[in-house]
Amino acid sequence: MKLWDKGQGADAKTDQFTVGQDRELDLLLVQYDIQASRAHAQMLGQAGLITGEEATSLITALDEMAEEVTAGKFTIGSDFEDMHSRIEYLLTERLGDTGKKIHTARSRNDQILVALQLYLKAELSGIRGQVEGLFNRLMTLAEEHQSVPLPGYTHLQVAMPSSFGLWFSAYAESLIDDVFLLNAAERVADQNPLGSAAGYGSSFPIDREMTTKALGFETLKYNVVAAQMGRGKVERTTATAMASVAATLGKFAMDICLYMSQNFDFISFPDHLTTGSSIMPHKKNPDIFELIRGKCNLLQGLPNQLFLLTTNLTSGYHRDLQLTKELLLPAVEQLKSCLEMATSSLAEIRVRIDILKDPKYDYLYSVDTLNERVLEGMPFRDAYREMGEAIAAGTYKPVTDAKHTHQGSIGNLCLEEIRAKMTQALKG
Repeated sequence: MKLWDKGQGADAKTDQFTVGQDRELDLLLVQYDIQASRAHAQMLGQAGLITGEEATSLITALDEMAEEVTAGKFTIGSDFEDMHSRIEYLLTERLGDTGKKIHTARSRNDQILVALQLYLKAELSGIRGQVEGLFNRLMTLAEEHQSVPLPGYTHLQVAMPSSFGLWFSAYAESLIDDVFLLNAAERVADQNPLGSAAGYGSSFPIDREMTTKALGFETLKYNVVAAQMGRGKVERTTATAMASVAATLGKFAMDICLYMSQNFDFISFPDHLTTGSSIMPHKKNPDIFELIRGKCNLLQGLPNQLFLLTTNLTSGYHRDLQLTKELLLPAVEQLKSCLEMATSSLAEIRVRIDILKDPKYDYLYSVDTLNERVLEGMPFRDAYREMGEAIAAGTYKPVTDAKHTHQGSIGNLCLEEIRAKMTQALKG
């Protein structure tokens, strides 16, 4: 069944090419299409476009369909183009002519828009919750290991003293920036496009404010052309926020992989969180974090893919936009799985407490030693030159007990302030 079929169906090759992955992907969206159809039926009844009895029948049938989705019994067979055609077919099968009235005053264009935006609102909220979970895990680790020393690096060269507390809380606070972007993406999605129909509204006296409230949108997308122009834009905005989370997570995964190598040996995980080699019995590979790194690197390319797909499209609907689902929906699942694995694995991370006993890390303290000279009254540039000469001559003796007291330093992590900032960010 195709909602646009006027009696002359497409051939099999055309059908296969144009439908693409819609049937599979729509199973992720169908609960939201049913939710929107329910609100639409209620609005049609109140606007007098269908009778109250017809509205009640449609709502009851849609509620039953929603239960089938929850139970995993809802399917979209090859006879149907997408979830829209399947839902309308089932309504007509159960209600006769009343089922055929559900499409009054709407189009598949605003149907998919509203379903997609309801889906993205829910998924963005869920991702934000997972980010909060990772944040809390990192902050707990920062508190537990705040005084455990760790070498700091620039250019992958030994640089200055750091700590596990500083490292863990650095990624925790970075996640707050990602929450800001998730909030922004949710705001873009939180505008009701239902009623824009094919992008130019309709002559039916519909009540778009009513469906906006019924569906829990913050506001509606007033201009019907602007509503349709949101297709592609809402996906790009969401992808940008997801890419930001992925960038933070991918960088952290790279640190994990580096610090687990025998050359560093700063951290380790239990055997059940690592993998081995088919020929090297000593191997404990960080496959979980390597895959997180790889998946997150691919996720960072998602906004560019969506920009390339949509960049030269005029206003109004184009079939190209169907492809946004094939890019975005699997990416949502990938990011969620990466967040889940990172958070659960970190519960079992083990850190080394004696790293800085190795003499090669004495140079971490060159800046602190230099600063001691400055505090004693020596001009900075003279102290810098003197320190360089001592290092070159092999007479350098590090000062290892210098205090770092300013906000955000190894001696003053400001963990409570970081927690308060995240609390505020989560409020939107």
